[in-house]
Amino acid sequence: MPRVIPPENLGCPPIRALTFDSLGLIKVTEARGKERGTPTIVNTWGEMNASRTVLAASIDDRLRNPLLAVARKDGNVEVLNPCNGDLHFSFSVFGDDGCSPEDNEISALHLFRKKIDDQAERSCTLLTCTKKGDVSLRSVKFPDAHGDSTDDASPKTWKACGSGEILVGKVDGSENFSLFGGKRVEANIWDLEQCTKIWSAKSPPKDNLGIFTPTWFTSATFLSNDDHRKFVTGTKSHQVRLYDISTQRRPVLSFDFRETAITAIAEDPDGHTIYVGNASADLASFDIRTGKLLGSFLGKCSGSIRSVVRHPQHQVIASCGLDRYLRVFDVKTRHLISAVFLKQHLTGLVFDSGFSGEVEAETAEANTVVEAATEEKMTIMDQEDDETEEAPVKRKKSKKEKRSREIVFEGEDDEENEDEIEKAPVKTKKSKKEKRSREKVVSEGEEKDELRSKKTREHKKKTKKVKHNQED
Repeated sequence: MPRVIPPENLGCPPIRALTFDSLGLIKVTEARGKERGTPTIVNTWGEMNASRTVLAASIDDRLRNPLLAVARKDGNVEVLNPCNGDLHFSFSVFGDDGCSPEDNEISALHLFRKKIDDQAERSCTLLTCTKKGDVSLRSVKFPDAHGDSTDDASPKTWKACGSGEILVGKVDGSENFSLFGGKRVEANIWDLEQCTKIWSAKSPPKDNLGIFTPTWFTSATFLSNDDHRKFVTGTKSHQVRLYDISTQRRPVLSFDFRETAITAIAEDPDGHTIYVGNASADLASFDIRTGKLLGSFLGKCSGSIRSVVRHPQHQVIASCGLDRYLRVFDVKTRHLISAVFLKQHLTGLVFDSGFSGEVEAETAEANTVVEAATEEKMTIMDQEDDETEEAPVKRKKSKKEKRSREIVFEGEDDEENEDEIEKAPVKTKKSKKEKRSREKVVSEGEEKDELRSKKTREHKKKTKKVKHNQED
């Protein structure tokens, strides 16, 4: 029998998620309450435009001056305020290269967090990478939300690959190293301070049949924020691989997960649990130390999973994809605790860890208490009004009213009798003259019919005689 989700597991802790879709919209979903709440769509930013599809996103959810970076399909990178959606600044990655966005889309984006800003001046550092391997690292300052942005210096640029396509780009927790990989591009790690490659993976050997599977990385993540030497990748050939750059260039551990491409991988803060989603909407957790499947998550998705994110504080993970749903799961029970329909195909997801729904919950509870009290008062007033309306005052009728009422009833009875008489059809007897005239008409008609029949018979006989004479 299928497992049933108990009602006590429904509802989300206070979380705030920002989702990105194929039409360029950014939707904010919040669940408020101290324990269990239902997530709802709070805000929607942007206009629907397929050319502005969000391809990558990164958030710096610090308490003071939080920032959100978004890379779009037309080649523009925007930096927003994740609290209200105000645009700080935007720039184009392609510049004067003359390369069309369709041929060289942005595949990786990271917003650095380690720089502390003053109140008078805000700044941020962005890392972008395109499919053809063009990596740029730039720092931007903007005095206020409406001021013009200025670059600190010329951006650092380098080439991450000579051929192939970069599809994956990640920065480790220390923000000193970056990982790149993709189609026909082996996984490689770069030092961001010196802009040099420090390690490159070696393709796995052929299988027992002598078949070589080409390199095609679709997702990757570092296992720990403190260690950049261990990372996990997912491939197009439904393989999950664990690399350790301190031991060897080939995967330390690899295993298959179902039969479709791995599309999303997320790490757990414990350092050895990962969450894997694929193109057939399967979501599961693994112990990467042994490759053992810990369990699959309940609540089957109906479309390809495009993003899986683990909340840094609460014991939940969220997934989104082509089925247009934002789903939130409990990490321990692996039960689906909430799902929100967002109308468009979703391409990405980030959590705002600085959100806490305690203040909002208290105000909501106060409002609910006031509303409940007012509703009780209103119901009491309505009941009293209904009682007064339903219980009319009884008084004795005078003799004149009774007599007038009897006269009215008698008049109504007489009118009803007259109506019945008018409606009933009157049957009249026919006179003898009418009967005789009708009989005459019938007899005359019969005589005419007999004459016509005689004439037709005579005509037939004549025609037969004429034919016989002509034959003779």
